[in-house]
Amino acid sequence: MAKLKAPLLSLGASGAIAKALVFFPWKGLNVVREYVIPANPKTALQQQQRAWLTAAVADIHAAQAHATNPMLPADITAYALWASVVKAATTWFNQAVKNWVDVARVPKTPTVYRGGSTSPGAGNFGIYLYSDEAGAPGHITAGKFFYGTSKTALINSQVATINWATESISATIAGLTAGTKYYAQFRPDVGENCEGANSGIYHETPN
Repeated sequence: MAKLKAPLLSLGASGAIAKALVFFPWKGLNVVREYVIPANPKTALQQQQRAWLTAAVADIHAAQAHATNPMLPADITAYALWASVVKAATTWFNQAVKNWVDVARVPKTPTVYRGGSTSPGAGNFGIYLYSDEAGAPGHITAGKFFYGTSKTALINSQVATINWATESISATIAGLTAGTKYYAQFRPDVGENCEGANSGIYHETPN
């Protein structure tokens, strides 16, 4: 039975109505969907999808627990900002998992970025990321930071420096306007084994 918070269709409800409709809260929204009898298909494609999801979640948890350069609040904010560009009401975690699975499906090599930071300079800013795939042979050996003054229009690019020994990806983005907020996202080059495994969107304001 559905439990109402106020008159139906006003503020919200939770539960099922006669196995026809299901009301529930989702990411801060009050939503309703058709009642569906739970199923547990075991086709090869379903099992592969589940394996990818399991691996994606494990990779994110490993990044969060990394001993040297773990995932930081800046990385979570960056993934959340990317999620806000892709689809409303998507969490940073969902965006990271979705990108991981999308890349694996191609198939390419997914990755989770961690240890991200930015540092403002005079008309420039430095940006630094870490990834287990950075510099690994056949994985991320080349890529660029795409940047701009809007999170939805990253129209400029700066070649990244990738260091296999430190698993780092970095760049100094220059020629910028002091006091203006810039957004930047790392993307492996086309043809890389990690092509499509993009970072979240970071931001910084040059001095």
